[in-house]
Amino acid sequence: MVGRRRWLWAAGLWAAGLALALAAEALVGRWRRGRRRAPRRGVLFFPSQVTCTETLLRGGGAGAGPGPGPGPGGCPCRLAHGDSALSRLMAYLLSARSSLELCLFAFSSPQLGRAVQLLHQRGVRVRVVTDCDYMALNGSQIGRLRKAGIQVRHDQDVGYMHHKFAVIDKKLLITGSLNWTTQAIQNNRENVLILEDEEYVKPFLEEFERIWEEYNPANYTFFSQEKSRETAQRQLRGRK
Repeated sequence: MVGRRRWLWAAGLWAAGLALALAAEALVGRWRRGRRRAPRRGVLFFPSQVTCTETLLRGGGAGAGPGPGPGPGGCPCRLAHGDSALSRLMAYLLSARSSLELCLFAFSSPQLGRAVQLLHQRGVRVRVVTDCDYMALNGSQIGRLRKAGIQVRHDQDVGYMHHKFAVIDKKLLITGSLNWTTQAIQNNRENVLILEDEEYVKPFLEEFERIWEEYNPANYTFFSQEKSRETAQRQLRGRK
């Protein structure tokens, strides 16, 4: 009889301990879920105030030091050093740690161009898809990106490659009406949506990969032998 009571007492202690362990695990799980970072989301509207972006490019934060004059870190420029749509866009861009896919119709903003080169220097894998008609215009950043060693592919002049989106670390989408040009940033009524949501990021990534493969230089028809011969003949005739 005594042995049975001891067994029941031990079983009760074991059950109580199990219940406490399960309750503690549930509380820890709730605490961890509560501490998870909320998905990044935002909307930016342009035109943007012209602000200094040196603080961001040097590793500082957006929006530090409002007003004109020398800014954080002793920046000597006379631009405002406050928050702006451009500084927020650049801050999102510079948050990349592993990869950046850019699909842009036109890209001439020197500030955003420097940010992309900085990411490349940090070891972020950067790939750029653009439109062939706009990549060689005055002020285009594409040549500078290529010179820096960044992979760039373009269409074959069959319609416009008119997309305007970026995917950061395969989880943050930046898209909207904005071309990454000084004209659009400073003068146009534009919008940009920032969304960290797999349901929406995934199709943009798939679209980028599809275009990336389609624009493989191995598929460019204007590199055909016949056209190369024609070009060589024109060059010879021009020397005579």
